[in-house]
Amino acid sequence: MVALTTERVQSRLTLETVEIAADTTGIRCLDWDRDRFDIEFALQNGTTYNSFLIRGEKTALVDTSHEKFRQLYLDALTGLVNPAQIDYLIISHTEPDHSGLVADLLKLAPQATVVGAKVAIQFLEDLVHQPFKRQLVKNGDRLDLGNGHELEFVSAPNLHWPDTIFTYDHKTQVLFTCDAFGMHFCDDCTYDEDLELISPDFRTYYECLMEPNARSVLSAIKRMNELPPITQIATGHGPLLQHHIAELVGRYREWSQAKAKAETTVVLFYMSEYGYSDRLAHAIAQGISKTGVAVEQVDFRAVEPQEVRELMDIAAGIVIGMPPQTQSAVTQPVISTILAAAHDKQSFGLFEAGGTDDESVYPLRNRFQEIGLTEGFPPILIKETPSEATYQLCDEAGTDLGQWLTRDRSIKQMKSLNSDVDKALGRISGGLYIITAKKGEVSSAMLASWVAQASMEPLGITIAVAKDRAIESFMHVGDRFTLNVLQEGNYQSLMKHFLKRFPPGADRFEGVKTYPANNGAPILADALAYLECKVVSRLDCNDHWLVYSTVELGRVSSTDALTAVHHRKVGNHY
Repeated sequence: MVALTTERVQSRLTLETVEIAADTTGIRCLDWDRDRFDIEFALQNGTTYNSFLIRGEKTALVDTSHEKFRQLYLDALTGLVNPAQIDYLIISHTEPDHSGLVADLLKLAPQATVVGAKVAIQFLEDLVHQPFKRQLVKNGDRLDLGNGHELEFVSAPNLHWPDTIFTYDHKTQVLFTCDAFGMHFCDDCTYDEDLELISPDFRTYYECLMEPNARSVLSAIKRMNELPPITQIATGHGPLLQHHIAELVGRYREWSQAKAKAETTVVLFYMSEYGYSDRLAHAIAQGISKTGVAVEQVDFRAVEPQEVRELMDIAAGIVIGMPPQTQSAVTQPVISTILAAAHDKQSFGLFEAGGTDDESVYPLRNRFQEIGLTEGFPPILIKETPSEATYQLCDEAGTDLGQWLTRDRSIKQMKSLNSDVDKALGRISGGLYIITAKKGEVSSAMLASWVAQASMEPLGITIAVAKDRAIESFMHVGDRFTLNVLQEGNYQSLMKHFLKRFPPGADRFEGVKTYPANNGAPILADALAYLECKVVSRLDCNDHWLVYSTVELGRVSSTDALTAVHHRKVGNHY
């Protein structure tokens, strides 16, 4: 398969068209320099936005692209096909990075019929602000393009938006999956030839976007298994999958099964495509997932009362993003069902969705408290455009809720080890350190003792970071932080300060004297020494990440003083 065109422009946005199968062209928009996706995680290798053109007797376009590629994309598309000949526009889901040019496309091809899930069509009505032909599809529905290209649709809600569908072409055996099985990885290679190269980005992408909806992932894979053989997975981001389909789909299954086995589940209700609801909800879900708790994200407009009752039966926690008052006809039946099924063994959290006419959280908060539910985090009130600090607050609030729900499990684990083994393991001592980090205007810190030098060339260290620590989101590959070494005889006040439980969004450094390192992270003025570090890799150690980092700079304040040492009596908790 040969690339037909490759264009490079000054802003490092490029476009590639490539024939991926019979009568099927991939339009790959490569964003080489993008270094962050939303607020959730940093990108090391840019990203791509993939769109696909299928030609039978009729022509279908699967998704569009990000609006930043408007001219590049439309020029490439019109070079491939006369827009007047596009019969169908298939919307895999309506997230703006895939639907950002739908309005432009419909102006060029007003005759095209938009094909999507019911919820997707509803979202598009608010997005394009113009009449359009539409065809609603559900799981198992088919669309015949002719010349053997019969498309079958697979319902895959919450991967990672509520309106997601997959599209399977029975002639080419290509499955178009949009976000699922993708990755943020920008490369000249169209396909997944180098498994080792792409594996870290594939895993990070899953953890950030798919893991909070592990049960939905398993449901989608089950539906995929009912299809004929799949020879290629055409993803919405990153390289297409052809060489390692079984391996990579298997990883999704394995990771999701492990997550779905969680004894504890939180159901998060929100209204996507309103205000900042989807991003706020996702940040809270990320925080909950860090604690090993499963999350079911549910859009108010895409759920039936019976499904709400079933979800409430398994929910240990409930989180609700309060929608606008104008949507009360849609949301009130759902909220009424939630209240009727809620009981005093559940916990809850509330947040404003981020619009000017949000319903107040307080009447619903009072109702939950009257029933006897425990509040997992204080209401999150959005008074202005969310910042990085807002999303970090949401992440920390979700983690607090998850930790509350798993408190009994944590206590049980602390008592689970054989006493002799436990005591012997506790004799492994470590130093005392404070990890500090900063991204943009958001900072975090953590007391650590599981720190060791790991290499001499280059100089490198490892730190074990519990997955449910707030600072975990500051220690992904490419992130920078400072390791502050505490001094023997002069560490008690710092240790006491950073050991206390901070409420979500709290300033960890209030009352602590600091100055900035070259990498921006705070240096503690009372530390014995500090090292400025960059995260190179992470190893999954079940309940911890083992973070390997190279040391870029360092300084010691006193060559005569010693490092504070932490001695434990037991080995199964700190």
